[in-house]
Amino acid sequence: MKPYYPFTAICAQDTFKLALLLATIDPTLGGVLVMGDKGSGKTTTVRALANLLHNSVQPFPFVNLPVGATEDRVLGSVDLEVLINEKRQEVRKGLLATAHQGVLYIDEVNLLNDYIMDVLLDAAASGGYYLEREGLSAWQDSRFILIGTMNPEEGALRPQLLDRFGLCVTVSTPVEQSIRANIIRRRLAFDTDPQQFVHAYAETEREMNRMVNLARTLLQQVAIADDIYSMVADLCLQHHAEGMRADILIVKAARAYAAFQNRLSVTVNDIHHVSPLVLAHRTKKKSQPDQQQRQRESAPSPDRGEYHTETRSRI
Repeated sequence: MKPYYPFTAICAQDTFKLALLLATIDPTLGGVLVMGDKGSGKTTTVRALANLLHNSVQPFPFVNLPVGATEDRVLGSVDLEVLINEKRQEVRKGLLATAHQGVLYIDEVNLLNDYIMDVLLDAAASGGYYLEREGLSAWQDSRFILIGTMNPEEGALRPQLLDRFGLCVTVSTPVEQSIRANIIRRRLAFDTDPQQFVHAYAETEREMNRMVNLARTLLQQVAIADDIYSMVADLCLQHHAEGMRADILIVKAARAYAAFQNRLSVTVNDIHHVSPLVLAHRTKKKSQPDQQQRQRESAPSPDRGEYHTETRSRI
């Protein structure tokens, strides 16, 4: 089997990689939504993460959920062959159950059926789901890291679904010449001799794996001071975040980041480091009617002789 591109060899995607690592350390964060152009390395990075975390003791499945997948394919079904031949009901696992304790990856998640999207988000939040079929009700364990990618130009995601993703990151194509040259160099080296390339990053892959596993064990030991809670509450109020999900997720993400840094307390810098990942898709702009009202109130009035030939810019 051809080896996957090493996670630690991926460059110019530090924010994306951090979001994936935080979701791995604390799966209750609710997954990662990745927005960006095609060809920016989204799928390569996600597959590299799954390969990084895979080991012979505990497999780490990587399940790709196609946009056109049927409900039975996603949730599971009754095995008809067993039912007919052996006269008993046996569940045929769906993609959600197959992704248990691994990664569920959805490319172009904004094009996925709304009902399927609701079901998998509920499963991601609760750790499983009931498969209901005629004469059958079976619980399916389904704890996975949900990672969805989308190109905003191809359609938006419903706000209700957007909010269910814990973290969000925008991936863009590098514009620096030196970074692009480095990406080309590494990719060609991997394509020419994958085994040698992977061997060159074997030590950094092992170290990253060790750091993630250690962070998982430290996660529940990380202390959070009262002033951190107050800071997060103020931050979410400033960004007009609706509900309490953003507040809770910022604290969880900061805790995971502290554990990843091998620390047992959350700092102010941790909050600043992770809050953009939580607030990027939750910050509410001031309502359009309020903006229009302020513009009308501040606009020059012809009745007051306030028209000028120059237009002042407003920030």
